[in-house]
Amino acid sequence: MYRHSLRTRVAIAFAVCVAVLSVAWGLAFFAAIRFTEDRVLQHQLQRAAESYPAMPMNLRGYDEIGRLPESLREWAQTNPHEGLYEFEEKELHVAVVPTDNDQQHGFVVFDVAGIEAASSEDWWWLLFITGAVGALATLGFALGVVVMRKAVAPVAQLAEAVADIDPERLSAEDHKRIEASRFGDDEVGVLARTIEKTLERISAFVERERYFTSSASHELRTPITVITGALELLEQSNLSATDVKALDRVRRATLDMKTTIEMFLCLARETDDGLYDEQFLVMPLVSKAIDQQRYLLTRQFVDVDIDELANPKVNGHPQAFSIAVNNLVRNAFEHTLHTHGPITIRIKEHELLVTNQVSSDAEKRHAPTEVSSSRGYGLGLGIVQRLCERNGWSFSLLADEKRVVARLSW
Repeated sequence: MYRHSLRTRVAIAFAVCVAVLSVAWGLAFFAAIRFTEDRVLQHQLQRAAESYPAMPMNLRGYDEIGRLPESLREWAQTNPHEGLYEFEEKELHVAVVPTDNDQQHGFVVFDVAGIEAASSEDWWWLLFITGAVGALATLGFALGVVVMRKAVAPVAQLAEAVADIDPERLSAEDHKRIEASRFGDDEVGVLARTIEKTLERISAFVERERYFTSSASHELRTPITVITGALELLEQSNLSATDVKALDRVRRATLDMKTTIEMFLCLARETDDGLYDEQFLVMPLVSKAIDQQRYLLTRQFVDVDIDELANPKVNGHPQAFSIAVNNLVRNAFEHTLHTHGPITIRIKEHELLVTNQVSSDAEKRHAPTEVSSSRGYGLGLGIVQRLCERNGWSFSLLADEKRVVARLSW
């Protein structure tokens, strides 16, 4: 499927690394064998030169135990099996061989005194071999790192390109950086093309969202403005009591519709218009929400207590905060029992608490528990949760059998 796939490159990289290490180890073993042979021959020749003109007899054969060197006679009398034996302390190597006499064996004794290296020399050779092995291992590791970096370089390049991209602020340079043609026709190229298409879809979505927000902001608010103007004209005429009640219902429905439209536009807006860092007072927005929703308590004997413990200022989107407070106040007004109250709105330095009673049994005491914010008036308190998340605020809802407490903190 792919001309030069990533899997193929990785496999080739491993093969090259193994091949180079195998050749290096093979050459090292071959050199060690040749060096050992030369060393043994040099020791034998040196010993012969030192004994000249008499030649040393390193290899000797014995067909009788009594003729063996005295140090081997006791061992030979144990009738050892055929094979090779080594006596390090005596520096002798013995081969037990069969003879024509089945009652006894022959012995070939090889005296390696002066040929084998001394213990101190062995330590030096051990250190040399250890160093050589360490050098080869380091070479193999370095070679593996270099080869693997070359093999996975396209993946690292793609990761770096993607890491520098901000999906919320896509630019022409971002599209150029992630262009699939830079990564070839392999798995990385397929991934790059997929990411490129995804970014194109995100850009198109953001553009559509901006167009919808700008268009809907005008198209949806215009009818509300027309209805509001018509209501103001009707209020100036002489109306009967029945007409006034109907007019109030239309006004409240228009206000609800306006609030809902603003809520949707606020949530649908992917990029804000710079109001997120605006500082505003909490109390005016709370008073406005109470005035807008007070009609819900017209036929109920419920008081609204405002406990203003502080006059805080909040940083964020004032419209979003107003929508959240309106939703909380409306929920409290709608779910408060008739003649049971009061509804308490407590304003602190860093939080707003809205408390309403939901049970007439004041004797029961239950530990309050946090409940889901997905249920509530209309679109639900989930909208309040989303508005808070967008502005860096926090929202929680605590409820027991007696009361519900909505907490909005900043």
